[in-house]
Amino acid sequence: MSVILETRNVSKHYGDYRALQEVSLTFREGEVVAIVGPNGAGKTTLVNVLTGLLKPTHGSVLFRGTSISGVGPVRLAKLGMARAFQLVHIFPELTVFEAIASAVISQQNRNMDFWSNAQSIAPLRERVEQVSRIFSLHNRLDWLASNLSQGEKKLLDIASAFALDPQLILLDEPTSGISSSDKRGMMDTLMDAARKAGVQTMLLVEHDMDLIAEYSTRIVALTEGRVLADLPPKEFFADPHLAAVIVGKPPVEMST
Repeated sequence: MSVILETRNVSKHYGDYRALQEVSLTFREGEVVAIVGPNGAGKTTLVNVLTGLLKPTHGSVLFRGTSISGVGPVRLAKLGMARAFQLVHIFPELTVFEAIASAVISQQNRNMDFWSNAQSIAPLRERVEQVSRIFSLHNRLDWLASNLSQGEKKLLDIASAFALDPQLILLDEPTSGISSSDKRGMMDTLMDAARKAGVQTMLLVEHDMDLIAEYSTRIVALTEGRVLADLPPKEFFADPHLAAVIVGKPPVEMST
C-alpha cells in the first residue's frame, strides 16, 4: 500500500510545554487508523498538525511526499485532505443544498457568479444530490441547517467534508453527541460513504473503544506527546498495559 501521509520526528512546543515529542508515523492507502489516548496525550495537537492548522516546532509533515506543515485546511483540501470537526461547523442560515454545494464549489475553484447560479447548474446539482443521498439527507435539501436534528447536523458537517472529494479524511469524534444506539449506524454510514467516494485513507479520533475495535484497521496510541503504541486492534486490546494506560479498563474482547 502506498504511503499517503507521514510525520517525521514531529514536535510541537508551547514554551516549556512539550505537546508532541518526536512523533514519526506513516499512514497508507486502505487504512482506517484510530488515534487514541487519555486527556492531554497530544491527540488534538497531532490532528491540528496533520491538518495544517498548526506548524510543528520541529520535524515535517508530508502528504504524498509534499510538505504540508502549517499550510492550513483550505490549501490542504485542494491537495486532497479534509477534516470534519468534533463540534459541528455548519452555517445555520444555509439550506442543506447550499451547505454541500459550497464545499463542492470551493473544491472546484468556482467564483461567486457560479455560486449565484448554483441551483441551475446540472453537474453541481448532481454532485450535491449524490453526496446527500450517501448521508440520507436527500429529503432535506431545502431545509435550513438550523432546522435539522443534532444527528442530521453532524451528518451535514461530515457530508460537506466528503463533498471536498478527499483522498484522506480525518474525522474528529464523529459519533460525539449521538446516542449509543445510533453510533454503529453512523459508523456504517461513514464507511460506506468512504467506499463510494473513493476515499483512500480514514483517520479517526474516537473515544468509544468498542467502535475502534470494530472499525479500525490500526490504532495509534499517544501519551504525554509520544507514540506509546502503533498496532492492529487485536494486538492493541490484548495488551493489558495499553488498556490500563489508554482505556483505563480491561481490554475489549476481540472476536476470532
